[in-house]
Amino acid sequence: MIECVDLAKTYPGNVRALDKLSLRAERGEVVGIAGPNGAGKSTLIALLLGYLHPTSGTVRLGGLSPRQYVEHYRVGYLSELIAMHPRWRVDEALARFALLAGVPNAEARTQIPALLSQLGLDEHSTKVVRALSKGNLQRLGLAQALLGDPDVLILDEPTHGLDPMWLLRFRAVMRDLRRPDRTMLIASHDLAELSALADRVYIIDHGQVVRSVDTRATATPEAREYRLTLSSGAALVPSVFPAARPAGAEGSFELPAIDLATLNTGLAELLRGGAQLVSVAPTESLLEYHFRDAVEKVSA
Repeated sequence: MIECVDLAKTYPGNVRALDKLSLRAERGEVVGIAGPNGAGKSTLIALLLGYLHPTSGTVRLGGLSPRQYVEHYRVGYLSELIAMHPRWRVDEALARFALLAGVPNAEARTQIPALLSQLGLDEHSTKVVRALSKGNLQRLGLAQALLGDPDVLILDEPTHGLDPMWLLRFRAVMRDLRRPDRTMLIASHDLAELSALADRVYIIDHGQVVRSVDTRATATPEAREYRLTLSSGAALVPSVFPAARPAGAEGSFELPAIDLATLNTGLAELLRGGAQLVSVAPTESLLEYHFRDAVEKVSA
């Protein structure tokens, strides 16, 4: 559905924002885009929406140029910063955006109340935009992106400003939005959210894809750092894991990078010695590990 091949974009002054970037997002997939500031994410989104034209390479949505696709089928887009007229009422704002998106009036009258309910904005429907909190404004932005039930959704920092409760509810909303004929692309600095939401994440830096991570994969790196917590038997840890470092609370330790075989052998030894294990987990998620590793290698 979304395909970029050797995509490059150079701005005046020979500022190269993208450099032979290639990626794909198929129907039914949720694909994440992660990268440090200045990596090229905003330029990539602008090219996908047809706001900019590439210097070289190709970008296609459903086999069409972005502008052709948007004009014929529409793309739902949530920008990082939501800008709406401050004196518009919430329900009126959605009605205006529905009109701009070409959503028939009868369809809009059904969709708007449903979206307000889905995104918890019912009680705010008659408020003016300037009276909304940052999180409510973000949800209003998502509502406008969903008008017309588009098959392609591009979301830029969709959880920006959401409180902890709505972060959890947002994941449920995203699960509901999944369907076999829809493609969703999420750009975010929040690696935990991308790990939870995306099937694959492209890590980009200096305008290039430096790594693609399958967030559903079970394979782990050869060596990772772990955090170990025991309710008893902490005195055994230094003899089993000599490089372990105390980590704050009593019975908690950080284990420098070790492989799974060494970890499991050590844990078995602790249990045989009578230790009571509370938890053991990597200190960073698989995506966090790959992000740090990929970006550090590019910077080296």
